[in-house]
Amino acid sequence: MNKIKKSLNVLFVTLVFSALLMTFNSCNSDDSEIDEEGEVVGEIDDTDFETTDWTTETHSKDADPNFDEVFEDNAVKRLDIVITEARWQNMLDDMTETYGTFGSAGGQGGGPGGGQTGDLTEADENPIFVPAEVFYNGMEWYRVGVRFKGNSSLQSSWGNGILKLSLKLDFDEFEDDYPQIDNQRFYGFKKLSLKNNYNDKSMLREKVAGDVFRNAGLVGSHTAFYTLYVDHGDGPQYFGVYTMVEEVDDTVLDEQFSDDDGNLYKPDGEAASFALGSYNEDEYVKKNNEDQADFSDVQRLLDALHDDSRSTNAATWRANLETIFDTDVFLKYLAANTVIQNWDTYGKMTHNYFLYNNPDTNKLTWIPWDNNEALQDGKRESAAALDFSNVSTSEWPLIGYLYQDPVYKDKYDTYVQEVVDGAFNVATIESQYSKYAALIKPFATAEIPGYTFLNNSSEFQMAVDQLNSHVTSRATAVSNYLD
Repeated sequence: MNKIKKSLNVLFVTLVFSALLMTFNSCNSDDSEIDEEGEVVGEIDDTDFETTDWTTETHSKDADPNFDEVFEDNAVKRLDIVITEARWQNMLDDMTETYGTFGSAGGQGGGPGGGQTGDLTEADENPIFVPAEVFYNGMEWYRVGVRFKGNSSLQSSWGNGILKLSLKLDFDEFEDDYPQIDNQRFYGFKKLSLKNNYNDKSMLREKVAGDVFRNAGLVGSHTAFYTLYVDHGDGPQYFGVYTMVEEVDDTVLDEQFSDDDGNLYKPDGEAASFALGSYNEDEYVKKNNEDQADFSDVQRLLDALHDDSRSTNAATWRANLETIFDTDVFLKYLAANTVIQNWDTYGKMTHNYFLYNNPDTNKLTWIPWDNNEALQDGKRESAAALDFSNVSTSEWPLIGYLYQDPVYKDKYDTYVQEVVDGAFNVATIESQYSKYAALIKPFATAEIPGYTFLNNSSEFQMAVDQLNSHVTSRATAVSNYLD
């Protein structure tokens, strides 16, 4: 009886919500053109609307971020995005101009999502934002900035004909065009990422790896599972299971540091390696304080790292390095990242991390990012070994130099043990895999061709089984390394 009542309730909510979307589309459909920034041009004016669902708690900047609502661990929530047909076409045209014809890769690379991350040419510019409506829990958010996101993963998905693309939401991106949404927030969040779980048939890696970093005591993004439906003119289309990820340059800084005024960098390119001679301000991409041409902190880090005292007076070298770089945080991160095996970041790839100059310490602090390729041996000649024997010191000196120093190596080894005893304990992680897999399986196996990286539904459970085998193998690897 309870199951029947629950099914009837779900059906009722679905019918009501569908009716709301149909009403919205009938009132907002248009044949207008939009420019490269996603703004309406021509005779149609879509600025005349009322924000009838607006409340302080749900839409206002005055509300504190509601992590329990947006990043609930024990639920798969539904998000709907409604985009006019013209704006959706503009997004697709922009992608075609940047990455070529949709599906032009012909599915090469081992099936959907089988491309090699990092092997593809990355775009110089982000995809365009367009205004769209976001619906959640029976409420509407208005003229939200929506764009596709990602680099080689975006290109590979697009080239393989998969429309399950990652998205970025910015709730007041278009506030200058629509004064009604000034400082609009989603339960206190200005920006959110919807990750498509590219190259992860378990759809668990982004979530679990993020949990490991945060449970290890590191700064990191909250995550949660969502199903996404997109209506771009023909009714809601199921885009599949996504992982919602908290943005570092939004609430991560606000909530996990006492001050968010320090420089935040997202290095990308050769300079991200911090190899000798690699300094390039253009590649230390600032995510805030862009108008201040002050890169002295990253310059000081590079200088201190490569100072001759490293080989002549190690104590002096460490002391100077620690005036600008939080080595303790980095060593803890390095231990966690290497234990879980996360190859698509520093040590193998020149991207996928942030550096924040914490005003409390005046030290650059490491923040992990983009974990969908974690929890596996990986590509690029595999993930870093626990002793970094497969990592070039000259190419990756933040790893090589610190590991060669006896004091830092001892700290690293201590953190490796702490990780396998705590945040990446076999029993703990197996329990997480079991809980999360059961939670998302009905939605993951319901994904449809063209909006999934699964070739068949059985691949989901196979991928979960591989994760369970992986955590056991890593415990053995750590034991052998420390012995």
